[in-house]
Amino acid sequence: MFSFLKKKFSNVIENLTKKKEEEEKFEEKVKKIEEKIEKEPEKVVEEIKTITEEKLAIKSYIEQELKQVQEVEEKPKEEKISLFKKVVKKIIEKRLSEDDINPVLDELENGLIESDVAYEVAEKIKNDLKVSLLGMEVKRSEIRTVIVNKLRDSLMEILNVPDVDLRERVKFKKPYIILFLGFNGSGKTTTLAKVGKWLLDNNYSCVFAAADTFRSAALEQLEEHAKKIGVDVIRHNYGADPAAVAYDAISYAKSKGIHFVLIDTAGRSHANVNLMEEMRKIIRVNKPDLKVLVVDSMIGNDAIFQARMFNEIGVDAVIFTKVDVNEKGGSILSVTYELKKPVLFLCNGQNYENMIKFNAKEFVENLIGG
Repeated sequence: MFSFLKKKFSNVIENLTKKKEEEEKFEEKVKKIEEKIEKEPEKVVEEIKTITEEKLAIKSYIEQELKQVQEVEEKPKEEKISLFKKVVKKIIEKRLSEDDINPVLDELENGLIESDVAYEVAEKIKNDLKVSLLGMEVKRSEIRTVIVNKLRDSLMEILNVPDVDLRERVKFKKPYIILFLGFNGSGKTTTLAKVGKWLLDNNYSCVFAAADTFRSAALEQLEEHAKKIGVDVIRHNYGADPAAVAYDAISYAKSKGIHFVLIDTAGRSHANVNLMEEMRKIIRVNKPDLKVLVVDSMIGNDAIFQARMFNEIGVDAVIFTKVDVNEKGGSILSVTYELKKPVLFLCNGQNYENMIKFNAKEFVENLIGG
């Protein structure tokens, strides 16, 4: 799962670590020269020239210092040593520069975009790392750990949104009404059934509202799911008012003391103006407690478009489907960044049990393998 995106993060961690290790090795050479200064300052000139070839960024500065040394040769020996020490100190204080890390971060940004991470999100991650790493001073043994931690912090900042615990919510509202939204083909109806099974497994009752009265065979599909897991379905005929179906399901739940009402709806797209207005009516009449957007994780950057479109109605949480066959996974970062809403579950297979509660920390650790 998400192996493509994991590889991109792994590459940037290794490349940045290598950059810092090269810098540490360079500084070790400098320190050795510093030790020789006290004993044989004249012989150190050639060694410093060698170092300048490795660090072009400070070459001109060192050449100027060497010139000053030659001009003051007639001065006391201890003063010449002081000048050498000044040069060495300047070299030792060199930190990771933009020239050092920009190529690696550009590669990261391109890799993130290839992994379906939206451009603005890729820019955010790139800039977070850049600000954190520029001028960074750290022991060689801690280099990789520091870089991994900086990347982890950036990803967790994106995913740091208020969580939704259905088990807590139902303590304060019964029945708790969940409305499922999504594009055509996102796996919305099957996802609703998986959530129903999850609720049953956690000792909560639920009822399905078959409010997709538009799509052919939608009612039969939901009834089949309900039969398999053992819950009731409230339905009308095709063409009926979806808001009325949801209303009847809520009334049924109240009369039976049922914990949750799960409302299925017709798949929408930007072209379905009438269906979008119908959705607004369902919300206005039934006032759902949670509006859940179901997103196919395979659709790439279209996920951002869907999130923006449905957020005009209002989205409270997200569920991603087909993550078991998704090698990229960037849409999870992108949609969370866009909506600032939590991910409830990840669906990773066809069976009802193939759904896991989303955990931001576990998701990030899986990506960066810290």
